[in-house]
Amino acid sequence: MRYKVERRMEISIWIITSLLLILFVPKNRIREATVSFLFKQLVTWLFGLLVVEKGNITYPYRLFFKKTTKSSFTFEYFVYPSLCALFNLHFPEGKNSRTKLLYYFLHTSFITIIEAFIEKYTQLIKYKRWAWYWTFSTIWISYFISRVYHRWFFKVQHLANADQQGT
Repeated sequence: MRYKVERRMEISIWIITSLLLILFVPKNRIREATVSFLFKQLVTWLFGLLVVEKGNITYPYRLFFKKTTKSSFTFEYFVYPSLCALFNLHFPEGKNSRTKLLYYFLHTSFITIIEAFIEKYTQLIKYKRWAWYWTFSTIWISYFISRVYHRWFFKVQHLANADQQGT
């Protein structure tokens, strides 16, 4: 069977990502996670399709929707949005700027390193006119945009919680 390793890896990625969501999304914050997840899906859909359609990245093996899109459903619509939801839920809001920058750097680096490994050793993703630093930059920017949206969207809730604590 062709792409045996890729198939196993993609299924493993689905299982690991699902477990991360189950373990690290508190029940009382599922709504927050969902908003972050859906917003990141929007961002990755726009940028992911642009990059794939321009031929910068290809996905030679895709487990899902092989004939409907050239993009990877697993990465663009599940893994990256899931990791972004976790990023927003556990963001060190009350910490100093250095800690926040380190948080961005660690999350972005982790994803970039994993993607570079997958690109080098599998057929799940192949860079054509792309490099690891483009992945790092686009993930950082999309995380930043997602964080701004998350803060804006939940601002009313944070103010309501502050009012309730004050009364």
